[in-house]
Amino acid sequence: MNILILGASYGSLFGTKCLMAGHNATLVCRAPTAALIKSEGTEVRIKLRDEAEHRAIRSGDQPGKLDASPPEEVDVARFDLVVLAMQEPQYGVDAIRALLLKIADAGLPCLSLMNMPPLAYLKRIASIDASALAEAYTDPQVWEAFDPANVTLCSPDPQAFRPPEEKPNVLHVGLPTNFKAARFGSDAATAMLTKLADDIENVRLDGKDVPVKLRVHDSLYVPLAKWSMLLTGNYRCVLPGSVQPIRDAVHSDFDESRAVYAHVGAIVEKLGGDAGDMVPFEKYAKAAESLLKPSSVARAIDGGATRVERVDRLVASLGASVALEHPVISRNVGIVDDALKANSG
Repeated sequence: MNILILGASYGSLFGTKCLMAGHNATLVCRAPTAALIKSEGTEVRIKLRDEAEHRAIRSGDQPGKLDASPPEEVDVARFDLVVLAMQEPQYGVDAIRALLLKIADAGLPCLSLMNMPPLAYLKRIASIDASALAEAYTDPQVWEAFDPANVTLCSPDPQAFRPPEEKPNVLHVGLPTNFKAARFGSDAATAMLTKLADDIENVRLDGKDVPVKLRVHDSLYVPLAKWSMLLTGNYRCVLPGSVQPIRDAVHSDFDESRAVYAHVGAIVEKLGGDAGDMVPFEKYAKAAESLLKPSSVARAIDGGATRVERVDRLVASLGASVALEHPVISRNVGIVDDALKANSG
């Protein structure tokens, strides 16, 4: 299988899993990063179960072949599956927007690893009026050309980051949990995704199981379980004038965290999800103990970004649509609004 992955940072984790399973992956990124990856490959550092140190998994050692390309040079006819692994604001960049239109026109199945679900995916959920959510997106028009049946969403639960002291072809995995994807609207595309998941499941390294699996679910709501985590941890990392680690966002006011987490879960259930689709708060809170850095959205804001993924605003809008609003969520949306406005000058 030939897999096109838009995004060479977080996308390199998914790409490495594909390479280890014997599939080929092409990472779409800026030209200098593409040249580096072509020359040196990628390195993903991940900790295997019961091992104290991270392993360095290099792309050149895997059975699948890795390539990299700037968006202008991609021939979409070469690929079977597209993985969307960039931050939502990046899809409005001219070169990426043009590539997305080619992908949509080709009818290629797209698996989104974005925290912010593509609007085309939300159109698959009958209880959601996707047209009323445009204000949460940087460029909502980029998703109009997609057939919703060809777009699915994956809850990107693994936590990973580029070490600032390393080259941009290195990724460190801090929390090696699983990718949880919903099925496609198309049976053929779902079968391909399930085959990829099975191949990843069977990978071994020195006879040992390798964490970070791909799980495929029938429910469209399983990937939305990430929303509770994002609004409880990631977006509450943003404070007025500063940021804090995810661990502190979750554990500094445990009762408030529990309430926010449950409230977002209630919104998903009101939209049609099942309680069984959600991750228990206790499991998330335990995992958050090891998340010692601010979230990527908080780091971006702290670094001066003027546009970030607004899952907080999306969930707040959906909550209002089903008469479920929460003061902490509303307050945090305002904090992020103010921070982005300050960065914009």
